[in-house]
Amino acid sequence: MRVFLTGGSGFVGQRLIRQLRSEGHTVLALARSTSSARKVTDAGAQPVRGDLVELTKGGKEAEPPAWLELLHDVDAVVHAAARMEFWGDNAGFRADNHDPSVALHAAAVAAKVPRFVLISAAGVSTGTQRATVVDENTDNGTPVIAYCKVKLATEYALRTAASQSTTLVILRPPFVWGAGMNIAETAADAAKGRFLWIDGGRHIVDFIHVDNLADSVLLALTQGHHGVPYYVTDGTSMAVCDFFTPLLATQGVDISASRSIPLPVVAPIVALMDLGARLLRRRTPPPLTNWLVAFLGRDRVYDISAARNVLGYRPRVGLEAGLLEMATLAGRDHADAA
Repeated sequence: MRVFLTGGSGFVGQRLIRQLRSEGHTVLALARSTSSARKVTDAGAQPVRGDLVELTKGGKEAEPPAWLELLHDVDAVVHAAARMEFWGDNAGFRADNHDPSVALHAAAVAAKVPRFVLISAAGVSTGTQRATVVDENTDNGTPVIAYCKVKLATEYALRTAASQSTTLVILRPPFVWGAGMNIAETAADAAKGRFLWIDGGRHIVDFIHVDNLADSVLLALTQGHHGVPYYVTDGTSMAVCDFFTPLLATQGVDISASRSIPLPVVAPIVALMDLGARLLRRRTPPPLTNWLVAFLGRDRVYDISAARNVLGYRPRVGLEAGLLEMATLAGRDHADAA
């Protein structure tokens, strides 16, 4: 297959390119800079110079970017690009993520691309939805942060848009981890004693290794029902402390003895901190936010039965193998620095 990919220079995108190429697919990857073009080329894709912002810049009268013509000769579009931050307002994420996504999908439909795969986020159901276990039929509630609110709005917009012969498949991964992830800042803060648990880190969290996510995307190229979202995880939900302690240990940081604060104590304090920062329109988040409380202070499991039964998804990379790869890469980077 010929696959047009956005976000190819990112952590997920580069792994996805390699997975697609290993299966014999041709990948055309949108690249907005020389460095991005170099990254996707190194991963095995053909770089396409362009920027998603071109789709929404200048209004309806603007000339469509030349790279859109390539959509007439591809079998699928995989939309992985997104500004991913846990802080910011709805307007910013609508401009950066929602509007270009809607425009790209419309262009794919117009070009009669058979398949459009949207990488959304499991966090679309993290907020007012407090169920311990959620699946695709669970009401999403209102997400706690703008990034996820806009992701949910994008899902809805694409599901209700004209589709013609283009099948839309939506994937909802939770926390994506693996070698190459951007964890340096968290590790540095933890090394300075700025990491803390909520309720001792006993709450259940779900996550997905980057290679398992890439596998789910490959499956979505041929499997999945139109407009249906599928949660995809590693299928090994566990306590926050049991996941993040060995994860940060791969970076040489021990957080096992970090301080712990009870949820009933920290939640109202953080709610005030979060609200105050928003009212003051702070560009950077406070040390603790409502999102962190929701992520670390509540049990949440995503049921992946639909992904298993419909997509044929089977998590391939387990925690032990993924951590070993991270530790090996960290050791290699340390040796190179020395």
